[in-house]
Amino acid sequence: MKILVVDDHAIVRDGLTRLLESDDDHQVVQAADGRQALGLSRTLRPDLIILDLNLPGLGGLELLRRLVQSGAGKILVLSMHAEPLYARRALEAGAAGYVSKNAAPDELLAAVRRVAGGRRYVEAEIAQALALGATPEAVDALNLRELEIMRLLAGGASLAEIAAALGVGYKTIANTLSLIKSKLGVARTADLVRLAIDTGIS
Repeated sequence: MKILVVDDHAIVRDGLTRLLESDDDHQVVQAADGRQALGLSRTLRPDLIILDLNLPGLGGLELLRRLVQSGAGKILVLSMHAEPLYARRALEAGAAGYVSKNAAPDELLAAVRRVAGGRRYVEAEIAQALALGATPEAVDALNLRELEIMRLLAGGASLAEIAAALGVGYKTIANTLSLIKSKLGVARTADLVRLAIDTGIS
């Protein structure tokens, strides 16, 4: 797998490169700033980009947006910021995953595998903070169908069971679930279930 590591600190880039190469037969290329990252993403066409948000010149979030617009590979943000606000902004801008630099190496590698496999990954503590950070106003903005889906999820129903209960297709439920997550700033279904329980929807 081709991986582009974007970080302005050489010691971080080198450490990540060693970690990734020890995990699998990855081809790792490094970029120290946004301009270099954009150029390498066009020529290398990496499968995965590991992106720091604190970059000189072209900032990380703006770079993230440009990479997404250019059709670059899947993007995993690795940031010094563990606050849910940064994670939410990165995910909204198109990142497929978010891990803080406080994470253990094993968790970072798990995130790399998951994002490279086409799924999303948010560091557990950040994901929980995102879920708990959903405002009552955001929950109140859900329509009746969305609230019913959350109630059924919290009760342990699968998406197929929810689709059958509501008389709609599985894809409709999956799409609505993605919309609910977006509205509430939640990355994972498990966090949505926890939020439903915490807010009394269940």
